[in-house]
Amino acid sequence: MGPVTIAAGLMALAGACTAIPSTRSIPVAAAAPLPVSPKPEAPAPRAHLAVTQARQQPSPALVATIQTLGRQFNGRVGIAVQRVDAGWTVTHNGDQLFPQQSVSKLWVAMTMFDAIDRGKVSLDTPVTIRPGDLTLFHQPIAAMVKGEGYKTTLRDLLFRAMQQSDNTANDSILRTVGGPEAVRGYLARRFFGPETIRFGPGERMLQSQTAGLTWSQDMAMGRRFYTARANLPRSAREKALDAYLANPIDGAAPTAIVRALAKLKKGDMLSPSSTQALLAIMGDAKTGPQRVKAGVPEGWTYVHKTGTGQDLSPRSTGYNDVGIMTAPDGTSYAIAVMIGETTVSIPERWALMQSVARAVAALHRK
Repeated sequence: MGPVTIAAGLMALAGACTAIPSTRSIPVAAAAPLPVSPKPEAPAPRAHLAVTQARQQPSPALVATIQTLGRQFNGRVGIAVQRVDAGWTVTHNGDQLFPQQSVSKLWVAMTMFDAIDRGKVSLDTPVTIRPGDLTLFHQPIAAMVKGEGYKTTLRDLLFRAMQQSDNTANDSILRTVGGPEAVRGYLARRFFGPETIRFGPGERMLQSQTAGLTWSQDMAMGRRFYTARANLPRSAREKALDAYLANPIDGAAPTAIVRALAKLKKGDMLSPSSTQALLAIMGDAKTGPQRVKAGVPEGWTYVHKTGTGQDLSPRSTGYNDVGIMTAPDGTSYAIAVMIGETTVSIPERWALMQSVARAVAALHRK
């Protein structure tokens, strides 16, 4: 399947789809006391009323395009778009749980900043990474872990985790802020319950269970994890992967993710300084340049976090990008595109993600 164009989506479904109802009502001014000789109140300007209504609900064309992109993609995908200043959301499979993979690093970062806001830690808190702290897959920091270990700070680890998606850096932050329970507690306290955004046990347990392995620390060295996984019978790997996809321990609903991103953008998840710092770090992310970001038009900005799961040919899993697109006029849209499972090529996955960004920009209304 090639990329679905925005124009095709609009022509096919714009007239047939109904916009998702707004979660907000249009404010009505309180009536003033009537004078002795009442005069008819002037009606609200039609142009102003039309603009207000446009902000309160999505364009039917955007609804049609997002749903068409989701239906025509060859794989299981969840898509959600929320306009931050209006609160409406457009979705495809938006309430289903999809594997987050490294998207979950976002919640670790938020938990860390929350701990900073509460005076528990600071960006300059010292941390030492030792060989026993290494994880697996993408961990560039491992090259620095020698002898007594690599001495650094939470600041350094945060940049590595959020901009390079370094698994060891992220797990070190996770341990420093109190482990998985601290993240779950933060989400429950500042957001909502764990069944809409789950948080898994950390990279080592998550990835070994998904592969059908029992973790041992020697798997962090060299390519030992890959070797152990390759030595498993295919039936064992398929059974473990199927179980993970059916009930992902790090699963999240796209609608929940965009609600959290919208709250972050509005300053409802962290202090103003922590909000600004995290969004700036997300804006400089080096991962996923050809995902949603490649569809963001010139003049717009995009801050984000990607996630990528394991492959068992011909299947790929957990191919994600979530973030916040902001128009030149300052209007922001929280976006989540989560491919739970697919057999299509990476360029076809890119095309889907880029099409979502282009649809949002093309159908943006002030």
